[in-house]
Amino acid sequence: MKTSWRAAALVPILLTALSAQRFRPDDPIQAEPAPKDIGDLKRRSINQYYDFYRNQFTRPGQDNGAPGGPFAAQSVNTLGEVLDSAWFTNRTLTHEQIVQGPNRAGNEPDRSKPWTVVGAKSEGVTPGLQIIDAKGRRYLLKFDPVTNPEMATGADVVSAKLLHAIGYWVPENYIVHFQRSQLVVGQDVEFVDQFTRRRKMKDRDINELLLRVPRTPGGRSRGEYRAVASLFVPGKPIGPFKFYGRRQADSNDFIPHEHRRELRGYHAICAWLGHHDSRSINTLDVLMNEDGKRYVRHYLIDFGSTLGSAATKSKSAREGNAYLYDFKSSAANLLSFGFYFKHWETAKYPYYPSIGRIEWKTFDPEEWVPNYPNRAFLNRLPEDNFWAAKRIMRFTDRDLQAVAARGEYSDKDAEKWLAEALIKRRDTIGRVYFQQVLPLDDFRIEDGRLRHTDLMTLYRLGDAAKTALEWHAFDNATGALTPIAGASSDAVPEGGEFTAARFSGPDGKKKVTVFLRRQGQGHRIVGIERTAQ
Repeated sequence: MKTSWRAAALVPILLTALSAQRFRPDDPIQAEPAPKDIGDLKRRSINQYYDFYRNQFTRPGQDNGAPGGPFAAQSVNTLGEVLDSAWFTNRTLTHEQIVQGPNRAGNEPDRSKPWTVVGAKSEGVTPGLQIIDAKGRRYLLKFDPVTNPEMATGADVVSAKLLHAIGYWVPENYIVHFQRSQLVVGQDVEFVDQFTRRRKMKDRDINELLLRVPRTPGGRSRGEYRAVASLFVPGKPIGPFKFYGRRQADSNDFIPHEHRRELRGYHAICAWLGHHDSRSINTLDVLMNEDGKRYVRHYLIDFGSTLGSAATKSKSAREGNAYLYDFKSSAANLLSFGFYFKHWETAKYPYYPSIGRIEWKTFDPEEWVPNYPNRAFLNRLPEDNFWAAKRIMRFTDRDLQAVAARGEYSDKDAEKWLAEALIKRRDTIGRVYFQQVLPLDDFRIEDGRLRHTDLMTLYRLGDAAKTALEWHAFDNATGALTPIAGASSDAVPEGGEFTAARFSGPDGKKKVTVFLRRQGQGHRIVGIERTAQ
């Protein structure tokens, strides 16, 4: 009994000592803790007008400019990489897997029988239909505007594949061509018509809805309708997530969203893809039930307003370059009697209706903005930008050309322009964000030496960073660094359990510190710390 008492008394002491350590025995971890069962959650909605007001005119969440800031991202391991979670999954994919995206063989809508229409969206320029195929699977059919056949549907498919490869949860999107006879109205299906009346749907309602949808003018699919069929994601939909705060009813949602690197870094990714409509309404939380455990998975959805598309029309030059409400820009234009303009207003776009308007010559990721402020985007730090740029730069030219082809554009010149825009914008992002920090990465121990890769030279974006290297003994309990005299080469010096290699740029402000733990006869990299200033 006395032994048990002593053991119990030691537990808090051991826990206190462990919590004081910079690196724990299992670092670097690869995933967030397994989610706990949270039971059932009610669906919530976010009013898009309130969401605009809240983000445009107030400061929701924890601002990096608040006392105690800036606040480093919290959803990362000791190497600075985003952890696998219900928000994000690190995927190492082949070229073929990137092109395939989230889609799975056999999951496209079954055509053996007509699709049953079970819901409709009649408002707006581009309508939508909910259908169930012969295998009982539910899809949302989304269409292009009459003025821009292939534009929104192509963007939806291309962007979903790229976001999936980066690591986000996205739906499976399939481009489909079908005749009117493929659609039949289900029994007792109700919808809200253009006069806001709720009533039973009839065949003529589908006919009227399809009048606003372009038809294929010729070729093998002449007279067919083109749509993107978005397979409903598994689980129970419980509404969108916000880019700040937490869902209080979800005990697994323990990191404020504005401090998640995958949401901060999403700014650079949205800039690359021109996703100006990246707001809460285009996200979806679903309650998953796996082996009796219920937890929330967080999806990004609806990419019809990416690339050169604004869903119902081609993008304007303003979209992605100015907020919907931009007082300073509007005032400057007014006071200058229209003579004040910004560089992006001079952008030149070729006439490709099937892809809309996208270019790269005036593109600046640091100046890019969504429709209205986003707290996670505003909180981004150079380390967050660097992480996102690394994910984007992994796509090869061949990857992007092949993914662009999956938009199934009939105009091959338009497809070529889109692929080139993705490639050029990718390189701009790498060039801008790799220079915000020391772009050293892929640290490894080879033959007793600490090796690394300079990402600027790896991707042929510029010259290698000039750095100086200093070695330190590291105290894992106190965080103290003690210089090791005479150690300045990449050979790992003899020392205690922990050693730190610090690379510094010419100005001494940008630094990368690599932490090594002795393991047997060698060393293991357990941490990377980046300092931008």
